Amino acid sequence: MRRRWLILAGVLAFALVLFLRMPAAWVVPAHGKGYACGAIEGSLWSGTCSGLAVQQAALGNASWQLLPARLLRGRLAAQVSLNGGAIHAQGDIEAGLNGSLTARRLTADLPLDPAWVPGLPAGLTGRASADLALLAVQGTAITQIVGRIEVRDLTDHSAGAVPLGSYSVDFPAAESGDPTGHVRDLEGPLAVDGTLRLTRQPGFDLSGLVMARPGAPPQLVDNLRFLGSPDASGRRSFSITGSF
Repeated sequence: MRRRWLILAGVLAFALVLFLRMPAAWVVPAHGKGYACGAIEGSLWSGTCSGLAVQQAALGNASWQLLPARLLRGRLAAQVSLNGGAIHAQGDIEAGLNGSLTARRLTADLPLDPAWVPGLPAGLTGRASADLALLAVQGTAITQIVGRIEVRDLTDHSAGAVPLGSYSVDFPAAESGDPTGHVRDLEGPLAVDGTLRLTRQPGFDLSGLVMARPGAPPQLVDNLRFLGSPDASGRRSFSITGSF
């Protein structure tokens, strides 16, 4: 019996060493549905996908470090980072058996571009950043989000180069219901205060109050008139619904 236990321990130790040292290229395909890697290096435990492209958009180099404690609970999780391109991001990513994806301690910085932000209006530029304690996705719908997203230096190039300002959305922790965040302006020609609710379609409902500040571009001032008459403080209500 003692000999059998020693053999079993040896087999398990060999399997563990093989798992830790297995080249990532043996398991991770360089090409898949919607993505491609120029080269896959390192081990399955700690590896790198150089020259990552998603939907033909070059993202840079992605690296991962598996989290062993989650594996013991039957969950595939890793510390993931993306650098070397226009997008910089890092966080702890966990994939569930039901198709769910959960990110914790997620930070990201990227330019606003239709290649990476589906549904972005043509001619709109700027830069977005995120600092999220939690992001949970089921399918294509965001089911939970906690933290802040900022969009800075928004500019509309559809009719010249009209500055739209900078904004933030703060999502508090919530146990139920659609994720809803507080929207406010950070600087720029428009004073905005509102809410952003993420729906399960997936989609969004954005509503609130807006007012042009002194010196705002005439195009913005004229566009606000389509929202109706202002209240006593000069603010107009707005509501936008969309899907993505």
